[in-house]
Amino acid sequence: MHRRHAPVSECPRPAEASTDTGRPAAAAPLPVAKAACLAPAPRWRHSDGTRPDRKPDMPDTPTPPWRWSGGRPRLSALPCVMPAEAQAALPDLKALLAAMEEAQRRLWANRRQAVLVVLQGLDASGKDSLTRVLSEGLDPAGFHAWSFGRPSPEEAAHDFLWRIVRRLPARGEVVFFNRSHYEALLAERFLPDAPKAAGFWKARGRLIREWEQHLVASGTRIIKVWLHTSAEEQRTRLLKRLDDPRKRWKFDPSDIETFRQRKDYLKAMEAAIRDTHSEEAPWHLVPNDDKGLARRAVAQLLVQALETLAPDYPGFDEQVTEEYRKLLRKA
Repeated sequence: MHRRHAPVSECPRPAEASTDTGRPAAAAPLPVAKAACLAPAPRWRHSDGTRPDRKPDMPDTPTPPWRWSGGRPRLSALPCVMPAEAQAALPDLKALLAAMEEAQRRLWANRRQAVLVVLQGLDASGKDSLTRVLSEGLDPAGFHAWSFGRPSPEEAAHDFLWRIVRRLPARGEVVFFNRSHYEALLAERFLPDAPKAAGFWKARGRLIREWEQHLVASGTRIIKVWLHTSAEEQRTRLLKRLDDPRKRWKFDPSDIETFRQRKDYLKAMEAAIRDTHSEEAPWHLVPNDDKGLARRAVAQLLVQALETLAPDYPGFDEQVTEEYRKLLRKA
């Protein structure tokens, strides 16, 4: 990853001349631009409007079909299999990971904005594997992934967002939440001592929506994804966990009860989407019966966000750069 250039306040200043003739003269100061160390980088483009560093197989795409338009969805009526037209529009995963790697480097180099990817889905929806595959295109220096289960005693003693705030991305970083603050609207809703009043959960959803809007206004792009898996596909994946010794450790007896309550969980998620969807932080309801296609869909969302937030590397004053070259050649 590239090191960040110093902001104006950190620019080197000329050394003051010494009046003591018995002391050696101060070293010549490093050159500093008249106004600032940084200058906006020109966004050079080809005649067709594309950037020189843009992959030829990564064209600009319209709003994805799985971006939710607002209101309360009927998840049971939404497709879990991606339509053929949407499948054909998805770039190859290898191309997406390559574009992701380059775009993330620019985000890290600029250190001006951040990206938060929120992954939600029922048990066995593939959140772990999606995070693992997409992380192949992300430099760990500016990438972190966190998972949120049932709150610990310490976490439960604080506001429900306390444990989340500590894991938010810093400027320049990409962070994945594998389960997230939405557990406070989903899993916690089914705990024995959970409040029963619908107004309590609606108010909590409003708080989350307003908090996310604050994060976006502060420079964090939020990509919220619901991995929508059919009941039969979920059952098949849970059975595979029992059949495969390498995956059996992921199975928990509570998965059976959760699967039995699937309809209730989906209703809770419908309410959560209704109460927290916004233009600033919209939900994306991604068909998830094919994990490979879902990974490509989420990767495309991330690439689009990164290329929007950091289309170029930081600019640098060319006069200062040339002076640095001269100093290095003489060193």
